[in-house]
Amino acid sequence: MSLDLALLSSHAPSLLYANQAPDYQMPIVQAFHQQRERIEQLKPDVLVIISSHFLTNWKHYVDATPQHKGFLTAREHPDMIANIPFNYPGDEELAAELAKAGKEVSIPTVTFNEPTYIWDYGTLVPLRYFVPNENIPVVELSCNMSASLEETYLWGQQIGKVLRASKKRTVFASSGALAHNLTRGRENMPTLSEKALDDKFIQLLVEGKYDDAWAMLPQFSVAADVESGGRHVAALLGVLGKEEFNASFLGYAQSSGSGNPHFAFEPIVNRTQSPDSGSIHLSVKSK
Repeated sequence: MSLDLALLSSHAPSLLYANQAPDYQMPIVQAFHQQRERIEQLKPDVLVIISSHFLTNWKHYVDATPQHKGFLTAREHPDMIANIPFNYPGDEELAAELAKAGKEVSIPTVTFNEPTYIWDYGTLVPLRYFVPNENIPVVELSCNMSASLEETYLWGQQIGKVLRASKKRTVFASSGALAHNLTRGRENMPTLSEKALDDKFIQLLVEGKYDDAWAMLPQFSVAADVESGGRHVAALLGVLGKEEFNASFLGYAQSSGSGNPHFAFEPIVNRTQSPDSGSIHLSVKSK
């Protein structure tokens, strides 16, 4: 069918339970609920998520496990995220198509089918909001820390190509923060300069200036220590490509010095009335 929705979201561990999130993170909780509502309206066949906590070396991994099931205790925060059950279906077919598309442009992409593999909290926290009933198949992607931003952007372009050509209704989600110079104290904001960089990058996304956002990303990633070195953002920008989207900026909040924005990107569709037949023609605009 198509790529129906793309998301940028965060995954601070304090967000695992909405009723336990501090007041200053409530904008993120509200944004999660808005993203979930849109997903429920779209009724997608599959959700593909790249997590800045699924960090790998050398290769890009595509989780083709048919049933993602287990219990997560986060190594970074075992006091906050402990023994959390999850049980989501997977999509072997789409995972294979994604890996094949990566290999077509010489990107080292590998599928794996391992029922003992346990998700990271960068995947599980947003999914508990996006798909609380665990009834939508999920394909998880890694952030390859050996890959350049350019390679990751190209990988995102291939992901977007596969999702747009798929017979299934698809959602792509990128899980990770922008500014990420972490400090002790969840209430801490990014520094003034880091926040200014976050604000500028967010503005470019709101305005649909994805080429400018891509041009900014390399220096931004270094200056603000963007999570995963900016790779989860590079993949998202590659997925968005040259297509025009209605970008909804849903919220932003701090978490231990990191900046956590939430976005929903929906393709802009022109609806034109045929003068003779009364039929509706749909066309997606491109830049």
